Amino acid sequence: MNKATRPATRKKRRNGLRRTLTGLIVPLALLIAWQIASGAGLISAQLFPAPSSILKDFYDLLASGEYIGHLKISVYRALLGFAIGGSAGLLIGLAVGLSRRTEEALDPTLQMLRTVPLLAITPLFILWFGFGELSKVLLIAVGAFFPLYVNTFLGVRSVDLKLFDVARILEFSRAKQIRRLVLPAALPNVLLGLRLSLGMAWLCLVVAELMGADRGIGYLIQDARSFMQTGVVFVGVFTFAIVGKLADSFVRLLESKLLKWQDNYRG
Repeated sequence: MNKATRPATRKKRRNGLRRTLTGLIVPLALLIAWQIASGAGLISAQLFPAPSSILKDFYDLLASGEYIGHLKISVYRALLGFAIGGSAGLLIGLAVGLSRRTEEALDPTLQMLRTVPLLAITPLFILWFGFGELSKVLLIAVGAFFPLYVNTFLGVRSVDLKLFDVARILEFSRAKQIRRLVLPAALPNVLLGLRLSLGMAWLCLVVAELMGADRGIGYLIQDARSFMQTGVVFVGVFTFAIVGKLADSFVRLLESKLLKWQDNYRG
């Protein structure tokens, strides 16, 4: 590493650590207040078990291997559904953004479908595909499709027309225009769509697993609720929150790497 860049790198790491620690203040304060209120008997131990009790339930699930098994299947479902829906959203968003005729043919139908609540079509997915893995993965794919589709479409349409004039002067082929011009210019919107799509995939996973799964974090929550194991329910809820945040942080890391060239980027 160049000696001139070392101070800047260290400063960036310190700023990243500072932001991380600052972001932990509110969650830690809430957990401490929760623990104190539980210890003082101010809240119901049945409805709101103390964080220490929830941690013990988590340890028991982890030691038995049950937690890891449920987490693996949930992550697999979310990633597979996201891969299917996100890829389709990206490709169709590019096609619709690049062609007015394609937009006129597809966009009205897709916008109409986008307004249909996922909970409304869940019974149809069960009727069509049963309670197996296919219905769950497709439900997640539908949820992941629209954020990436809409943001990719908007990103393509926001490309400065002057850049296309330059591309014509340089005699870029259509493929080269997309690769060297459209995709870099639309990248901020695409990455935003990626963040929203990942989040939606994780949210749809909850619906998919609560509608009739026999494995996964959603099933763990449903099963624990049936036996009034509130601590285990909180373990599942915290798992969804933490894994969702990690996925979002991963995309933000990609943004910091891929958008350095933008003058107005302040990652």
